[in-house]
Amino acid sequence: MKIVFITTTLTTGGAEMMLLKLLQHLDRRRFDPYVVSLRSKGEVGPRIADLGIPVAALGMNPGLPNPLKLVALVNHLRRIKPDVVQTWMYHADLLGGFAAQLAGCRRVVWGLRNSNLDRKLTKRSTLMVVKACALASPWLPAKILSCSTRAAGVHTDVGYQAKKIQVIPNGFDLVRFQPDQTARLAVRTELGLSPETPLVGLMARFDPQKNHAGFLDAAVLIRQQLPTVHFVLAGGGIDDGNTVLSEAIQARGLVRSVHLLGRRDDMPRLMGALDVLASSSSFGEAFPNVLGEAMACGVPCVVTDVGDSAEIVGETGRVVDAGDMRGLAQHVVELLCLPPEALYALGRQAWQRVAENYEIDHVARLYEAFYERLASADF
Repeated sequence: MKIVFITTTLTTGGAEMMLLKLLQHLDRRRFDPYVVSLRSKGEVGPRIADLGIPVAALGMNPGLPNPLKLVALVNHLRRIKPDVVQTWMYHADLLGGFAAQLAGCRRVVWGLRNSNLDRKLTKRSTLMVVKACALASPWLPAKILSCSTRAAGVHTDVGYQAKKIQVIPNGFDLVRFQPDQTARLAVRTELGLSPETPLVGLMARFDPQKNHAGFLDAAVLIRQQLPTVHFVLAGGGIDDGNTVLSEAIQARGLVRSVHLLGRRDDMPRLMGALDVLASSSSFGEAFPNVLGEAMACGVPCVVTDVGDSAEIVGETGRVVDAGDMRGLAQHVVELLCLPPEALYALGRQAWQRVAENYEIDHVARLYEAFYERLASADF
């Protein structure tokens, strides 16, 4: 079965990384995937190409799409003759959906990966695309896949056709992300810390929705109760060159306790070294990958109630309202004050929850069954 995945971009992000993981675990004996990025191949495109999967980039600008690029996409689809077209993110949903229809492919699946459409927090251009998608949802896509229950509800509320929406969660590689007893000492040694130093992590690119400022406010409160705690921050834009972040850290008196590690390729190792992972996001998340990754490493999480975060952690972590950094700080302190065996047991429960609900091979089988049902449906 030929499947063309059309995505807005292939830069490093949660949605793009989930696409990569799906392609890594798709049964290539039964599925023949192709990938098209409306913009560039980014950092993820070469990794997909290394799997032996063709990757094309149309070079569209973020603003108004070039009609010639859309024609190129239509011609590309006509050459491939896919059985299913799976689009990935709003602009790809709209443009990829139209291109697929023009190319004669009616089995189009949209992908929803965002759970907040607040007018104050979302670009006007994005809201316009969402509105257009809502209007087109009764006739353009055959089905709509959402990575989270909350995202499905949010889009139904703005006019997406509810009966077409199905939820398949993100998945996590339990071979790559797993408890690592050696990581604790190794990472602390790298940071110049003693083996007993408590470590709290925030693994997220520098973006308003991740609420780094709020996390730093919580860090101040945590340090007031547990002065030996250190904080590890990693992700795109999380380095000393980020003057906004560096000044925020300095203003709060956290220079000696916050470690900015930038984008890292050893995230399983960093995750495995943590005592607690925090997610301070204030909006926009649908299904935060970082939570499943930390839990797969046996690390309990304290999260804000955005997207499906509360559902992901279940009883294995702690949940506070979005924006409640005092509550987030208090729950982090509570976990760090647990006896070591109790914290370990909670981390073990977190691993078990991921293994039972979000393991990537299981999730990939859900996608495969979905595509096979769609390909066999009459239109």
